[in-house]
Amino acid sequence: MMELWRNAATELPDKTHSDVLNCGLFPEKTVVEPDTVIRSLKERIGWYHRNIKSVGPANLAKMQGVEEFPRAEPLLHRTFGAVVATTRPQHVDDRTLRSAVGTSHLFEIAVVTKHPATVEAWLGDTQATLDAARKLDLTTRRAAHEKWWAGFWNRSWIHVTKNGGKADDATAVVTQAYAMQRYMTACVGRGQYPIKFNGSLFTVPFADRKLEDADFRQWGPGYWWQNTRLPYYSMCAAGDYEMMDPLFNMYARDLLPFLKFRTKKYLGHGGAYIPECIYFWGDMFAADYGNEPFATRAEKLQASEWHKYEWVSGPELVTLLLDRYAYTEDAKFLRETVLPAARELLGFFDQHYKTNGGGKLDMQPSQALETWVGCLNPMPELAGLHATTTRLLALPENLMNAGDRAFFKQLQAKLAPLPTTKTPDGKVMLAPAQIYKQKNNSEVPELYAVFPFRQIAIGKPNLEWGVEALNHRTDKGASGWRQDDIFMAWLGEAAQARDNVVQRAKSKNEASRFPTFWGPNFDWVPDQDHGSVLLIALQSMLLQADGRKIYLLPAWPKDWDCEFKLHAPYNTTVEGVIKAGKLEQLKVTPESRAKDVVNMNQAGANQ
Repeated sequence: MMELWRNAATELPDKTHSDVLNCGLFPEKTVVEPDTVIRSLKERIGWYHRNIKSVGPANLAKMQGVEEFPRAEPLLHRTFGAVVATTRPQHVDDRTLRSAVGTSHLFEIAVVTKHPATVEAWLGDTQATLDAARKLDLTTRRAAHEKWWAGFWNRSWIHVTKNGGKADDATAVVTQAYAMQRYMTACVGRGQYPIKFNGSLFTVPFADRKLEDADFRQWGPGYWWQNTRLPYYSMCAAGDYEMMDPLFNMYARDLLPFLKFRTKKYLGHGGAYIPECIYFWGDMFAADYGNEPFATRAEKLQASEWHKYEWVSGPELVTLLLDRYAYTEDAKFLRETVLPAARELLGFFDQHYKTNGGGKLDMQPSQALETWVGCLNPMPELAGLHATTTRLLALPENLMNAGDRAFFKQLQAKLAPLPTTKTPDGKVMLAPAQIYKQKNNSEVPELYAVFPFRQIAIGKPNLEWGVEALNHRTDKGASGWRQDDIFMAWLGEAAQARDNVVQRAKSKNEASRFPTFWGPNFDWVPDQDHGSVLLIALQSMLLQADGRKIYLLPAWPKDWDCEFKLHAPYNTTVEGVIKAGKLEQLKVTPESRAKDVVNMNQAGANQ
C-alpha cells in the first residue's frame, strides 16, 4: 500500500532560510502541490509529483541581475515518482497492490526523476526502467547488487577494538559509526546532485514542526558550501572516488560558466567565485541576496554580511579536485576538470585584490568564514591559496602548460605569510586573519591552515602554532559541523582526538532508531556533517598523506587496537594491524610505495 503525505495542496506555515520565495519582494505563497496517484495501471500501482509551476527562479534571476544568462528553467515540469509491480498481481485499488497466495513474493519498485518531462514521458521512462530490469532474472540482479556492495566494503575499512582485541563500549560504537556513516554516504552519494547535509535522502518527519512531513529540512533546500563539502573529504581515503562526481559536476563543471559570468557582471573582472549559499542552478538564496534589486543597488554583492566576502569555497574545491587527481593520477580529469576550475577560482583572487607596497595581495574587504568580519588577509582563503598553488606547481611539467604554470607561480609570490598572533604567555599561534574586528559566529577559521589546507600538520614546520591555536580556541565541541576532532588528528593530539571521536559517535538522535541518525545539532536529522567529521577524523588518526609521504599512526591512541585498509595518493592502498599502539602488520600496494611510509608509532604524539 502506498502511503503518501502530499495529499492536498498545502501552504507552508513558515519559510526556511533557503526557500526560493523567501524574499519580501516576492508576493507568491509557497504551496506544496499534492502528489498524483496513477489511475490507469491495471497490474501495477504508482504515483508521481510534477512541478506544474515555477515562479521562484525567474524572480531570483531578475532580482540578482543574471536573467540574460542562458539557462534551462530548473524546476518547471521536474517529475519524480515510482511504479510498483509484483508477481501474480492483484490490483486491489489505485494505492494497493497484492501478490496472490504463493510460496514466494517479489515486489519491484522503479523510481525515476526526469526533468523536464510530460507525465507520459515520465511514465514511459519508469515503465521502461522496470521492464529493462525484468529482462534479467532475479538471481542475476541480486548478484550484481551484492557484487557492488562487496566491492564497496572491500575497498576500505576501519575496525577498532580495545587493547587485546576486545570490543568495549567506546571502540564498538566508533567502529559501528564509521561503517554505518560510510554506508549512508554510499546510499545518498551516487545521485545527480551533491549530498544534502540537512537530512540527505533519509530526512524524516519531526514532531516539533508545524508541517510534520519528511519534506521539511531545517535551513531548506539550498546548498551551503561549508556544510556540503564535509562528506567529500573522507572519500579519497576510503577509495570512494566516483561518489565525488556529483559535487564536481555541479560546482566545477556545470556552474563554472555561470560563476564566471556573475563575477564579471558583479565585480567587473575575470575569474570566478562561488558564493557560500546557492541553489543547485547557481543563484544565491533570496534571503541572502536581499530585497533590493540588482538594477538599483550600488553594491552588487549580496546584502547579507554572513557570507558577503566568504570565498574560501574556491580554494577548497580546488583542494578536493587535486586530492582526487593525486589519489587516482587520472590525467584526463586533471586536464579537463581540475586545471580549468583552478585557473578561474584562483584567478579570481589575483584579479580581485590589489597588491600592497610589498607586492603582496591586500585581501580586504574580507572575512574569516561566518565568524570574523572586517578582516585583512583571512586565514581560510590565504591558507587555501598557499596550499593549492604549491600543489599545482608540484605537478609534472608535461601535465600543465607554461602559461598556467607561470600564472600560479606569480600568484604564489603575491601571497602574504599565514597570519599569527600571540598567546597570553607570548607563544606564537595561528590567527583568524592578519586583522579581525568583529566576531559573529563560532567557527575556528585560524585552524583552516591545519584542515582542510594542511599547511600546519604532521611533518611540516611550525606544528606548535597549530597546537597553541587549538588549545586557545574559544569555541569547542564534538557535534555537527565542528571540526575539532579533525584538527586534533592532524596536529597529532591522539588523546584529544580519541575522546572527541567517541563523544561524537555516541551522540545519536534519541528519537531515531538507526544508530547513525545524528542531530539535529545545528542542522537536521540525520546530520550528515556530524558523521562526516567522524570519518575524516578517524582516517586522519591512522593515516595522513603529504605529497608522496604517508604518515602512519600520527594520532593513534595506545589503548586502541585496529585493523584497517585505507587509500593514499598515487593509486596506493595501505593495510595494517595495530596492537597496543604499535604497527604489527603492514601491507602497501604497490610495494614500491612502502619506501614512502613514515611509521610515526606515536612518536611525538600527545597520548
